[in-house]
Amino acid sequence: MSDYNKKISPQAVLALKEALSVICWRKEDLQDFIKLSINNTAIIGTINWSGTKRESVKELIERMTNRQDIYKDDLISLISSVTDLTEFSQLEYWDTDGSLKKKAIHAVQNLRNHTEGYIQITREQEESRKRKLDVEKRIAKNKSLDDELSLLKERFNKIASNPNLQKRGYEFESFLRDLFTLFELDPKGSFKNYGEQIDGAFTFDGTDYLLEAKWKQQVDRGELASFCFKVDSKFKISIGLLVTMEGLTPQAIAPEFKSIIIMDSIDLIAVLDGRVRLPDLLYRKRRKATETGKIYVNFYEL
Repeated sequence: MSDYNKKISPQAVLALKEALSVICWRKEDLQDFIKLSINNTAIIGTINWSGTKRESVKELIERMTNRQDIYKDDLISLISSVTDLTEFSQLEYWDTDGSLKKKAIHAVQNLRNHTEGYIQITREQEESRKRKLDVEKRIAKNKSLDDELSLLKERFNKIASNPNLQKRGYEFESFLRDLFTLFELDPKGSFKNYGEQIDGAFTFDGTDYLLEAKWKQQVDRGELASFCFKVDSKFKISIGLLVTMEGLTPQAIAPEFKSIIIMDSIDLIAVLDGRVRLPDLLYRKRRKATETGKIYVNFYEL
């Protein structure tokens, strides 16, 4: 039998009753403390609170211990909350001689003595369970990501085989929006701004990016200059991301182009193949541009 499935000892139950009876002076404060410590709070409303605190606590704890199939986790949480207490401000107003605080400290320490090993074990088991769940979630998320990337890669290959350049361009913009959505980069679709056509936008690492997508031919200096102007002319600080499937002409990049970074087909395939996450690629490109001024460095050269 695992330590978690062992019954809480009778001494621990008695110590819990005593501690709950003395850590608060007012019953309303005690009810609030219990309510914040357990999940199944409905049981609090079924207890008769018209008598003494000891009578109400006795009724509550006995109900919970008699139905540990329902309240085992709540009992552990309640014990944990009480044993974590180090100050008793809810007693101060009525504690004229310090005796109430002294009694509360003694009762809490007595509960610690009877539950210290058990609580430590259950906390470690709970932490282990949470770590296991986190790992399982990450595995499931990675598997889901791999599946989605595989579907996007198939879609990308179909787009690449479309001979209609205009239609291919529209499909490519939609594809990029879905790719950025997959990596939770909050993409927006294309829009016009004072006569300018913007292919899209997204937010990464607290910074807004404007997106330009090109797949007809190599991007030349004039097209780069036009995109840089769109980025630089915005009211708030923005960065531009140019995605070009055909790369750049040899003369395209000029020293004054400092507000954009560039992705090409090599970068995109690396993302679709799962060799690099899109946010990581963007971060590395932005850092490279900041450190060296180079706005066009593909995945294998980073």
